[in-house]
Amino acid sequence: MPRIKVENFGPIKSADVEFGDLSIFVGPQATGKSIFFQLLKFILDPLPIRRELENYSLFPENDFPRFLDIYFGEGMASLYNDSTTHVKWNNGEINLRELNGAKKNGASKQKEKAFLIPAQRVLTLQNGMTHPFGDYRLGDPFSVRNFSHKLHTLLQTWYGDRLFPAGCFNEIFSARLSQNVFGNYMLLRDTNQQKRLVLKTGRNAPLPYLVWSAGQREFVPLLLGLGWLTPPETDAKRPIDWVMIEELEMGLHPSAISSVMLLVMELLQRGYRVCLTTHSPHVLDIAWALRIIKEKKGTAEDFCNMFKLDLDAGDSSHIKNLANKILKDKSTSVHYFTRDGVVKDISALDPSSDENDEAGWGGLSEFSGHVGDIVARVVNRNEGYSK
Repeated sequence: MPRIKVENFGPIKSADVEFGDLSIFVGPQATGKSIFFQLLKFILDPLPIRRELENYSLFPENDFPRFLDIYFGEGMASLYNDSTTHVKWNNGEINLRELNGAKKNGASKQKEKAFLIPAQRVLTLQNGMTHPFGDYRLGDPFSVRNFSHKLHTLLQTWYGDRLFPAGCFNEIFSARLSQNVFGNYMLLRDTNQQKRLVLKTGRNAPLPYLVWSAGQREFVPLLLGLGWLTPPETDAKRPIDWVMIEELEMGLHPSAISSVMLLVMELLQRGYRVCLTTHSPHVLDIAWALRIIKEKKGTAEDFCNMFKLDLDAGDSSHIKNLANKILKDKSTSVHYFTRDGVVKDISALDPSSDENDEAGWGGLSEFSGHVGDIVARVVNRNEGYSK
């Protein structure tokens, strides 16, 4: 499995991460999860990133601090220190300054390896319209500008004006998303209004972006990205190896989170290596259940029951094949970004572990356990008074 070691890069003091097929990263805000994803993207795609910046005359030749400000966002040049920052990729030392300055033959033809869907994705659909790279401020992170440009380009070539439900998703996936996110509305491109995106049902007037629910506004950019990654009428993948998704749960009800995690399983089945950041215990519930089901030799039926799938509806054979592939071949790792800058492996997710960080799932289950203890104490005390 790929492995990265990072020392003293921004808030990350020490990280030693061995990736699984699915890697999940948890931790409080401002502990380095987004920076870690952007760093990983840079390691995987230095030449495509350079090419994109050069297309807009934004690449700062021989000025690495300036590059950090442009790539990670304004004010981020202090992330890196020549003497204390160290990065290893698969046990090979990487000099980020040299990686940034390198030019190789055939760079113009090198394909991207990583597709990053950032946490700030709601910015990519301001007023319900997609925006190209050049619409953003220079100090905005590259990850936002790059993802926004991808969506903008995608919608120029999307097959038809109905974006959801569409043929890029299995009918079971589409039914779940319709029920849990869209309430049976269709997502359309309104060609009468500068190709803005709208929601519509029946003969009712279309609903513009600003009256959508917060969850719908957060989810639609993610949906479009996932739609591109899962080309219709095939189980193949795009020429991308890594998919990184930040906070996929934003604005979503737990039932909708389950539906999105089912799409993550589809990405794994197609051969992508998937990395997630999350603040949702629901995501770790699924990771923990997958580990137990695999260890105890569970079946595809157990997998489907976890996601509350009706195997008598839709293309159940696809779902069963997906479940068998996940349970047989796919590994999961979980890492916790602590406040002190140390990244810990908590992949076992053992609630009985002596390590509080693992037992509390990086703090995501800690409060519910604490509340349970308080309630039990109050109940026991009350019963004592009753006697």
